[in-house]
Amino acid sequence: MTARIGVITFPGTLDDGDAARAVRYADAEAVPLWHADEDLKGVDAVVVPGGFSYGDYLRAGVIARFAPVMSSVIEAAHKGMPVLGICNGFQILCEAGLLPGAMIRNAGLHFICRDQWLRVENNDTAWTTRYDKDAEILIPMKNIDGCFVAEQATLDELEGEGRVVFRYVGGNPNGSRNDIAGIRSENGRVVGLMPHPEHAIDALTGPSDDGLGMFYSAVDALVSA
Repeated sequence: MTARIGVITFPGTLDDGDAARAVRYADAEAVPLWHADEDLKGVDAVVVPGGFSYGDYLRAGVIARFAPVMSSVIEAAHKGMPVLGICNGFQILCEAGLLPGAMIRNAGLHFICRDQWLRVENNDTAWTTRYDKDAEILIPMKNIDGCFVAEQATLDELEGEGRVVFRYVGGNPNGSRNDIAGIRSENGRVVGLMPHPEHAIDALTGPSDDGLGMFYSAVDALVSA
Protein backbone atom coordinates (compact mmCIF):
# COMPACT_ATOMS: atom_id res chain seq x y z
CA MET A 1 0.00 0.00 0.00
CA THR A 2 1.23 3.46 -0.91
CA ALA A 3 -0.26 6.10 1.38
CA ARG A 4 -1.79 9.10 -0.42
CA ILE A 5 -1.34 12.33 1.51
CA GLY A 6 -3.03 15.48 0.24
CA VAL A 7 -1.32 18.88 0.44
CA ILE A 8 -3.64 21.90 0.21
CA THR A 9 -2.78 25.06 -1.69
CA PHE A 10 -4.62 28.27 -0.82
CA PRO A 11 -3.91 31.63 -2.48
CA GLY A 12 -0.87 32.80 -0.52
CA THR A 13 0.35 29.36 0.55
CA LEU A 14 4.17 29.25 0.47
CA ASP A 15 5.20 25.85 1.75
CA ASP A 16 3.03 23.44 -0.21
CA GLY A 17 5.92 22.40 -2.45
CA ASP A 18 8.14 21.66 0.55
CA ALA A 19 5.33 19.75 2.29
CA ALA A 20 4.78 17.64 -0.85
CA ARG A 21 8.52 16.94 -0.98
CA ALA A 22 8.46 15.81 2.65
CA VAL A 23 5.57 13.46 1.88
CA ARG A 24 7.56 11.92 -0.98
CA TYR A 25 10.63 11.57 1.28
CA ALA A 26 8.44 9.41 3.53
CA ASP A 27 7.66 7.14 0.56
CA ALA A 28 4.06 8.34 0.26
CA GLU A 29 2.26 9.85 -2.72
CA ALA A 30 1.78 13.62 -2.49
CA VAL A 31 -1.63 14.61 -3.89
CA PRO A 32 -2.17 18.32 -4.64
CA LEU A 33 -5.48 19.73 -3.33
CA TRP A 34 -6.82 23.11 -4.45
CA HIS A 35 -8.60 25.39 -1.99
CA ALA A 36 -11.70 25.74 -4.18
CA ASP A 37 -12.27 21.99 -4.52
CA GLU A 38 -14.44 19.96 -2.19
CA ASP A 39 -13.09 16.67 -3.55
CA LEU A 40 -10.22 15.26 -1.46
CA LYS A 41 -9.33 12.87 -4.31
CA GLY A 42 -9.41 9.81 -2.10
CA VAL A 43 -6.43 10.81 0.06
CA ASP A 44 -5.65 9.00 3.31
CA ALA A 45 -4.34 12.06 5.19
CA VAL A 46 -4.02 15.81 4.69
CA VAL A 47 -1.31 18.40 5.33
CA VAL A 48 -2.42 22.02 5.68
CA PRO A 49 0.86 23.81 4.96
CA GLY A 50 2.28 27.15 5.96
CA GLY A 51 2.21 30.51 4.25
CA PHE A 52 -0.19 33.42 4.25
CA SER A 53 -3.52 32.03 3.06
CA TYR A 54 -5.56 34.73 1.33
CA GLY A 55 -2.86 37.17 2.44
CA ASP A 56 -3.86 36.65 6.09
CA TYR A 57 -6.29 39.51 5.64
CA LEU A 58 -8.66 40.00 8.59
CA ARG A 59 -6.78 37.41 10.71
CA ALA A 60 -4.33 34.58 9.97
CA GLY A 61 -6.24 31.56 8.69
CA VAL A 62 -9.71 32.95 9.22
CA ILE A 63 -10.63 33.19 5.51
CA ALA A 64 -9.06 29.84 4.59
CA ARG A 65 -11.21 28.18 7.21
CA PHE A 66 -14.22 28.82 4.93
CA ALA A 67 -12.61 27.51 1.72
CA PRO A 68 -14.59 24.66 0.13
CA VAL A 69 -11.77 22.17 0.65
CA MET A 70 -11.83 22.79 4.40
CA SER A 71 -15.44 21.64 4.68
CA SER A 72 -14.30 18.26 3.38
CA VAL A 73 -11.21 18.24 5.61
CA ILE A 74 -13.30 18.99 8.70
CA GLU A 75 -15.74 16.20 7.82
CA ALA A 76 -12.91 13.72 7.16
CA ALA A 77 -11.06 14.71 10.35
CA HIS A 78 -14.15 14.03 12.41
CA LYS A 79 -14.16 10.52 10.90
CA GLY A 80 -10.53 9.99 11.95
CA MET A 81 -8.44 11.09 8.96
CA PRO A 82 -4.97 12.24 10.07
CA VAL A 83 -4.50 15.99 9.51
CA LEU A 84 -1.32 17.99 10.12
CA GLY A 85 -1.43 21.79 10.25
CA ILE A 86 1.91 23.59 9.99
CA CYS A 87 2.23 27.30 10.91
CA ASN A 88 -0.55 28.95 8.89
CA GLY A 89 -2.06 25.49 8.68
CA PHE A 90 -2.10 25.31 12.49
CA GLN A 91 -3.83 28.68 12.56
CA ILE A 92 -6.40 27.43 10.03
CA LEU A 93 -7.13 24.28 12.08
CA CYS A 94 -7.73 26.43 15.17
CA GLU A 95 -10.02 28.72 13.19
CA ALA A 96 -11.85 25.64 11.85
CA GLY A 97 -12.44 24.31 15.34
CA LEU A 98 -10.42 21.13 14.79
CA LEU A 99 -7.96 22.30 17.43
CA PRO A 100 -8.63 24.61 20.40
CA GLY A 101 -7.05 27.97 21.12
CA ALA A 102 -5.88 30.78 18.84
CA MET A 103 -2.78 32.58 17.61
CA ILE A 104 -1.84 36.17 18.29
CA ARG A 105 1.19 38.29 17.40
CA ASN A 106 4.51 37.14 18.80
CA ALA A 107 5.68 38.75 21.99
CA GLY A 108 7.69 41.79 20.91
CA LEU A 109 5.68 41.95 17.67
CA HIS A 110 8.63 40.70 15.61
CA PHE A 111 8.67 38.23 12.75
CA ILE A 112 10.80 35.30 13.96
CA CYS A 113 12.89 33.20 11.56
CA ARG A 114 15.33 30.78 13.17
CA ASP A 115 16.03 27.13 13.96
CA GLN A 116 14.19 26.06 17.09
CA TRP A 117 14.53 23.15 19.50
CA LEU A 118 11.31 21.40 20.48
CA ARG A 119 10.65 18.66 22.99
CA VAL A 120 8.30 15.84 21.98
CA GLU A 121 5.76 15.74 24.80
CA ASN A 122 3.42 13.20 23.23
CA ASN A 123 4.42 10.43 20.83
CA ASP A 124 1.01 8.80 20.78
CA THR A 125 -0.50 10.69 17.85
CA ALA A 126 -0.83 9.83 14.17
CA TRP A 127 2.08 12.20 13.47
CA THR A 128 4.58 11.51 16.27
CA THR A 129 4.98 7.76 16.83
CA ARG A 130 8.44 7.75 15.22
CA TYR A 131 9.80 9.92 18.06
CA ASP A 132 10.82 8.96 21.55
CA LYS A 133 8.91 10.77 24.26
CA ASP A 134 10.95 13.71 25.57
CA ALA A 135 13.20 13.62 22.48
CA GLU A 136 14.45 17.05 21.44
CA ILE A 137 14.26 17.91 17.74
CA LEU A 138 15.58 20.86 15.76
CA ILE A 139 13.38 22.36 13.05
CA PRO A 140 12.96 25.88 11.61
CA MET A 141 10.26 28.35 12.54
CA LYS A 142 9.17 31.48 10.69
CA ASN A 143 6.10 33.41 11.75
CA ILE A 144 4.73 36.58 13.27
CA ASP A 145 1.37 35.26 14.52
CA GLY A 146 2.77 32.27 16.40
CA CYS A 147 1.91 33.00 20.02
CA PHE A 148 -0.51 30.26 21.12
CA VAL A 149 -3.18 31.43 23.55
CA ALA A 150 -6.24 29.85 25.14
CA GLU A 151 -8.43 30.29 28.17
CA GLN A 152 -6.98 28.84 31.35
CA ALA A 153 -9.59 26.09 31.40
CA THR A 154 -8.54 25.02 27.89
CA LEU A 155 -4.86 25.09 28.84
CA ASP A 156 -5.60 22.97 31.89
CA GLU A 157 -7.52 20.51 29.72
CA LEU A 158 -4.70 20.27 27.15
CA GLU A 159 -2.12 19.69 29.87
CA GLY A 160 -4.28 17.31 31.87
CA GLU A 161 -5.13 15.15 28.87
CA GLY A 162 -1.59 15.05 27.51
CA ARG A 163 -2.59 16.96 24.39
CA VAL A 164 0.47 19.19 24.27
CA VAL A 165 2.53 17.48 21.55
CA PHE A 166 5.53 19.82 21.24
CA ARG A 167 6.94 22.37 23.65
CA TYR A 168 9.63 24.99 23.04
CA VAL A 169 12.92 24.35 24.83
CA GLY A 170 15.92 26.62 25.10
CA GLY A 171 13.66 29.64 25.50
CA ASN A 172 10.14 30.51 24.49
CA PRO A 173 10.51 32.48 21.22
CA ASN A 174 7.08 34.05 20.98
CA GLY A 175 5.33 34.07 24.36
CA SER A 176 3.14 31.03 23.73
CA ARG A 177 1.26 29.95 26.84
CA ASN A 178 2.96 27.11 28.71
CA ASP A 179 5.72 27.14 26.04
CA ILE A 180 3.33 25.30 23.72
CA ALA A 181 4.56 24.77 20.15
CA GLY A 182 2.05 22.14 19.07
CA ILE A 183 -1.11 20.36 20.23
CA ARG A 184 -3.35 17.50 19.19
CA SER A 185 -7.06 16.77 18.94
CA GLU A 186 -8.83 14.57 21.47
CA ASN A 187 -8.42 11.47 19.27
CA GLY A 188 -4.77 12.23 18.41
CA ARG A 189 -5.39 12.24 14.66
CA VAL A 190 -5.19 16.04 14.17
CA VAL A 191 -1.94 17.81 15.10
CA GLY A 192 -0.94 21.44 14.66
CA LEU A 193 2.42 23.09 15.28
CA MET A 194 4.01 26.42 14.45
CA PRO A 195 7.57 25.35 13.45
CA HIS A 196 8.12 23.73 10.06
CA PRO A 197 9.00 20.00 9.96
CA GLU A 198 8.85 20.02 6.15
CA HIS A 199 11.99 22.19 6.13
CA ALA A 200 13.93 19.67 8.23
CA ILE A 201 13.84 16.46 6.23
CA ASP A 202 17.36 16.45 4.78
CA ALA A 203 20.56 17.59 6.47
CA LEU A 204 21.67 19.02 3.10
CA THR A 205 18.89 21.63 3.06
CA GLY A 206 17.80 21.97 6.69
CA PRO A 207 19.33 22.16 10.12
CA SER A 208 18.47 18.45 10.59
CA ASP A 209 16.21 15.72 9.27
CA ASP A 210 14.24 15.68 12.51
CA GLY A 211 11.00 16.74 10.82
CA LEU A 212 10.82 13.67 8.64
CA GLY A 213 9.60 11.58 11.57
CA MET A 214 6.19 13.27 11.43
CA PHE A 215 5.59 12.16 7.86
CA TYR A 216 6.88 8.62 8.48
CA SER A 217 4.62 8.45 11.54
CA ALA A 218 1.59 9.27 9.40
CA VAL A 219 2.54 6.61 6.86
CA ASP A 220 2.88 4.08 9.71
CA ALA A 221 -0.55 5.02 11.03
CA LEU A 222 -2.13 4.61 7.59
CA VAL A 223 -0.45 1.30 6.77
CA SER A 224 -1.37 -0.24 10.12
CA ALA A 225 -4.98 1.02 10.01
